[in-house]
Amino acid sequence: MCLAISFIPVGIIGGIQGFQSQSNFLIGIIFIVTAVVSLVISYFITKPLEKLTKNIDQISKGKLDVSLDYSEIKEINNLTDSLNRVMASLKLAIVKVGVKKGEIFEDAIKAKEEFENKQKDIFDSIHGWVWETDDKANIVFCSDNISKILGYKPNEITGKNLYDLLDADYAKQAKQAFNDAVKNKKPIKNLEIQSTSKKGENKYFILNAVPFFTQDKKLSGFRGVDTDITSEKIKESKIKELNSDLSELKMEITSLLNQREGKRLRNKIKTGEQNTIKLEDKWSEHEFDAVFIFDENANILDCNDNMSKRLGYSKSEILSLNISDIDALESKNDIIDKIKKTKKEGVVSFKTIHKRKDGSAILVHENLQYNKDKNQFKGIVREDYSLKKSSK
Repeated sequence: MCLAISFIPVGIIGGIQGFQSQSNFLIGIIFIVTAVVSLVISYFITKPLEKLTKNIDQISKGKLDVSLDYSEIKEINNLTDSLNRVMASLKLAIVKVGVKKGEIFEDAIKAKEEFENKQKDIFDSIHGWVWETDDKANIVFCSDNISKILGYKPNEITGKNLYDLLDADYAKQAKQAFNDAVKNKKPIKNLEIQSTSKKGENKYFILNAVPFFTQDKKLSGFRGVDTDITSEKIKESKIKELNSDLSELKMEITSLLNQREGKRLRNKIKTGEQNTIKLEDKWSEHEFDAVFIFDENANILDCNDNMSKRLGYSKSEILSLNISDIDALESKNDIIDKIKKTKKEGVVSFKTIHKRKDGSAILVHENLQYNKDKNQFKGIVREDYSLKKSSK
């Protein structure tokens, strides 16, 4: 600054002398003298200021024994006196309170650094990303792990509107949920949303967030976390496809079995056998290949030798299985439902597919009966025909 000011008289002199060549030497002398004087003045001003700045930095770190030097400049000395008074007050406060300097300064800095490190570790451990918005849903902060999930760097996201990151239908749902949260002053819980990554991939999240307000109860913004559930959504979609395929397979098998049963009955009618066996009747054990005992949870408790031979398991292996382990069509929940129905009605009959140990399958008629006295269930199975394991 002093150097800049020194050019003012040079400019004035130059203006007065005009462009007369005989004044050039005089102007040069004046310029050199003024520059030297300015540098000297600058040195005497900047040096004390630089030292004072370093002293202030040391004080901020808790070093209250710093020696503050005075200079020839009154204003700087005033600042020095003010700092000396501040240090004296801090020392007095420390003595009265009975704490160490480090507990106020260095420890506070360490605590801040530790907190920031813990915060980063927590953010990194979340299978998603953390964010904060203003009252207009503009993102003012997002955690670094967004780059792993959506492919964007934090500075690419900061400043964008949160709703702009969501696909259209999900953005509408999110706006409604956010408005309700503000109105009711309650958090948003488990809102499913969909975003598109930088590479154009669909990403699914569970959003949880809370609104926060100013002291006069005006909305300040939202803080929340988006948990990545993309892999779960993909699995869910595959399960739906498999269930759909399984339902179609069940319908085809049922149709096939009904056709076969109808053909068998028609043949009996033709041969004069009018008294056919109904599946709803209790079947006797001698008509079937396998008999097993099981409990209400479908755990197999006992079985005859035919069952272990037919399925290819040893008896001890079968007794460690659940009915759902050998049934290729029914889930465990489906089987439990049939057991409940058996307990209520006494007997339930149906057709299903059993799995052998070697992977081959058997179409069977299965009859479940309830023994009320022992609170146990009996399964009687008759093999219909086999689906041979496909050769590769």
